[in-house]
Amino acid sequence: MNTLEKIGLAALRRIDPETSHGLALKALNAGLGPRSGPVTSDRLRTQIAGLHLPNPVGLAAGFDKNATALSALSKTGFGFLEVGAATPRAQPGNPKPRLFRLAQDQAAINRFGFNNNGMDAIADRLAQRPDGAVIGLNLGANKDSTDKAMDFATVLTRCGPVVDFATVNVSSPNTEKLRDLQGKAALAALLTGVMDARAALARPIPVFLKIAPDLTEAEIGEVAEVADASGIDAIIATNTTLDREGLHGPHQAEMGGLSGQPLFEKSTRVLTQLAGHTTLPIIGVGGVGSADQAYQKIRAGASAVQLYTALVYGGMSLAREIAQGLDALLKRDGFANVADAVGSGRSDWT
Repeated sequence: MNTLEKIGLAALRRIDPETSHGLALKALNAGLGPRSGPVTSDRLRTQIAGLHLPNPVGLAAGFDKNATALSALSKTGFGFLEVGAATPRAQPGNPKPRLFRLAQDQAAINRFGFNNNGMDAIADRLAQRPDGAVIGLNLGANKDSTDKAMDFATVLTRCGPVVDFATVNVSSPNTEKLRDLQGKAALAALLTGVMDARAALARPIPVFLKIAPDLTEAEIGEVAEVADASGIDAIIATNTTLDREGLHGPHQAEMGGLSGQPLFEKSTRVLTQLAGHTTLPIIGVGGVGSADQAYQKIRAGASAVQLYTALVYGGMSLAREIAQGLDALLKRDGFANVADAVGSGRSDWT
């Protein structure tokens, strides 16, 4: 991180978190972020579900909810981007304040509630996406929807033609009853609808499923069974947690999903358990803030990783630093390619 970025981060942390986030997106669009493009090497290049990634370090959904900074983000070092979540209709989300920093824990709690501009506006922006970037969309459901399962298929039908992959997000804790869709029967029905919508696309794209970190191992096994049967292409593990153990500061008991460093161990253990139940590729999310943590996720069974909250504390240059550091770790341990390292340290987490 350079001096200018340190000054900018210090200034942004003095401002309300949600306002600060909006300013960060504007700064990126103004050309104030990294601009050298994705980090890549023979060791870092990887494939997931037919997607060719220059490196396995991705931006998680939620940072660019409305796909307003695609060009700028594609230059920051990430190997792939996920935007959204998008819902069929625009919605304001939950009342403010709804985003809280836990600086001592290098964490955040949010209860946004899928605030977004709606699928039509987001699809229009995605249609103007930069060439060469791998960009996916997180699919969501409207809070007041009477058929939340149908919402996912609706968004995929509208936005599928302008993205490289789509993620079914049934694991946000901030939309009432959404996590109920992770149950075996409900999830099977939902994924059937989504996969039917994918089959109807002129260019069928990979579909991923994002799960919560608060599932029991039995529930993880059921999710894996349904995922395998559905024909989806990968699982993202995990979303934010409702756990509050060991937190510090005045915001530790706020309602919402916890992300950042306190989630790292829990989400990695879920990832490891999931890898024992499925051969589908897994994308590891939760507490990734360094090259070593990205490497731990990969060695635990992830084919790629994503991050978001760490950017609040480490800045946009973190994507490049993690990818370059991961390359060095792979070289140190004699791996010719990141795919060779996947699952090589799973026993450390079992």
